[in-house]
Amino acid sequence: MQPPYIPKSSSSRNKLVLLYTLSAALAVGICFLALVASSVKVPPEHVLQIVWSHAAGRGPWEAVSKSVDLMIWDIRLPRVVLAFLIGSALALSGAAFQGLLHNPLADPYTIGVSSGSALGAVAAMFFGIAVFGAFTLPVFGMLGGLTALAAVFALTRLTGRGVTTETVILAGIIVSSFLGSFISLILALSGDDLKQIMFWLMGSVGMRGWSYVQLLLPFFAAGSLIVLLNRRELNALAMGEQSAHHLGVDVRRRRALIVVGASLLTGGAVSVSGTIGFVGLVVPHFVRLIIGPNHRHLLPLSMLWGGAFLVLADLVARTMLSPQELPIGVVTSLAGAPVFALLLMRERLARRWPA
Repeated sequence: MQPPYIPKSSSSRNKLVLLYTLSAALAVGICFLALVASSVKVPPEHVLQIVWSHAAGRGPWEAVSKSVDLMIWDIRLPRVVLAFLIGSALALSGAAFQGLLHNPLADPYTIGVSSGSALGAVAAMFFGIAVFGAFTLPVFGMLGGLTALAAVFALTRLTGRGVTTETVILAGIIVSSFLGSFISLILALSGDDLKQIMFWLMGSVGMRGWSYVQLLLPFFAAGSLIVLLNRRELNALAMGEQSAHHLGVDVRRRRALIVVGASLLTGGAVSVSGTIGFVGLVVPHFVRLIIGPNHRHLLPLSMLWGGAFLVLADLVARTMLSPQELPIGVVTSLAGAPVFALLLMRERLARRWPA
């Protein structure tokens, strides 16, 4: 991974402002489309009036039926907000792991963090653990993700080859497979809960409601704050640990903070939606092609694009086979795998025939 290029000219700043504006407009537009488009069509002006009436504290909008008001405010809007937060969390954690490990293939899914978070949450569901109340699933998801990441780092050290692209990915595959066997064991023993856990593992944001948004928000806020505050340190770490140390970065402390922040994001997201792949892999990679490797802009833009991507994926999941609903993880995998393959081929061709 090359040292980040920080644009200084006024034209570059204008391009950045335009890119941020277009990205924000795209995210808002997709979110609004997800509120309007579904099996039951609601006029856009009615959607705006309903949201504004509740946001202003006036309660339900009296010009529409209670069922329409309930559908927009209590079903569609929390679903869109939750999908956006989860997509932002996964994309941000993916960008953080890629910068930290100097590895464009790293994300919560490929290095085993998602599997660890899923196992922690599934174990809490299966054994009926509620030691932290409503926060039990996110806490167990975060602990599972941290444990999986610790196992990946331990395996890379045992190889004696250091933290390289190959060793991290191979260790992630090993850890994911090992944890997946425990998830399969729990599924085999779950009995009547099998369908519920299976659907949860495939990823979904349907019928979650505002309570799930409130559940995710503390983990999302804390994880995002930790990662974003370390954006300059990620730039330094992307140039190598020795270079970062010479620049005055406390490598061990900053690396631990970034790992905790990314694990908070992943654990919180997985605990409320299940395992959703390719968001943390494809989105930061795509944003990096546009903006470059400077984490000052890569991180916030990955959040915007990741949120928009998952909202769009959820819209496809609930409208493609309406009234049947697909798991959102299926849609992201179907969309993400070929896109990432094209990105990899583009990079390989660029290296072989540079301009």
